[in-house]
Amino acid sequence: MATTFQAGGPGRERQVQAMFSAIAPRYDLNNTLLSFGLHHRWKRAAIDAAALKPGDRLLDLCAGTGDLAFLAARRVGGNGLVIASDLNRAMLEVGRRRAGRLGLDQRVRFIQGHAESIQLADRSVDAVTVAFGIRNVDHPDRAFAEIFRVLIPGGRLVCLEFSRPVSGWLRRCYGFYSSTLLPLIGTTVARDRTGVYRYLPASIREFPDQARLAAMIEAAGFSPVRYTNLAGGIVAIHVGVRPVDTTSASPTSPPPRGRGKEEPSVLIGSRSS
Repeated sequence: MATTFQAGGPGRERQVQAMFSAIAPRYDLNNTLLSFGLHHRWKRAAIDAAALKPGDRLLDLCAGTGDLAFLAARRVGGNGLVIASDLNRAMLEVGRRRAGRLGLDQRVRFIQGHAESIQLADRSVDAVTVAFGIRNVDHPDRAFAEIFRVLIPGGRLVCLEFSRPVSGWLRRCYGFYSSTLLPLIGTTVARDRTGVYRYLPASIREFPDQARLAAMIEAAGFSPVRYTNLAGGIVAIHVGVRPVDTTSASPTSPPPRGRGKEEPSVLIGSRSS
């Protein structure tokens, strides 16, 4: 299936969501096989970069089946809150079941939502994470602007995404693997007929490299922005900070901490224009 990163629109979005719905039951197994288990290490590194503290509030965008959300929930503790948001209902249902098995269903709230229109109040979360999902968003610049809006001043965006290997030999090896072996293994294990494992490597090739993604994040207002390459640049973690604004008051006062189950109703659905 042909894909073009710049081609937005509801048609492409529906197609991508249909593909992810089809592979949701075997998504976690395939991630482990296709990354040789390294995705667990990469996700732990992303949560480390978020510098979470007990009681913090975190939004995990494009949360999928909840890997980052569960890691974050253990960091923020019982007085914190993790909201796992994804557009795909099938992925969220898998995540909810996993949360129950892990005993984290009281710490992680799953919501279906769009990264380009986040249903959270302004300046309401301490950190936002997004792992291997921003390249599937039609307009990443709009998503970064929304992330900036919901973060408190001083809050962090952590974006974990596939990127461009830094050395030529690794680019050639990874190019062969991602275009040949990855679709074969992924399609076989997931029994997929939608073409998602051909779409995924194409989406990686067309996505901005480390420097261009950093520039996109900076353009949304984040400063400073830095990135760290993992696995030779096959994956990169970008961290951006919403600057502390000492000249203007917050348009929406941050909700109080430590309110447990009442916090979601405080956070969700209160937006300023």
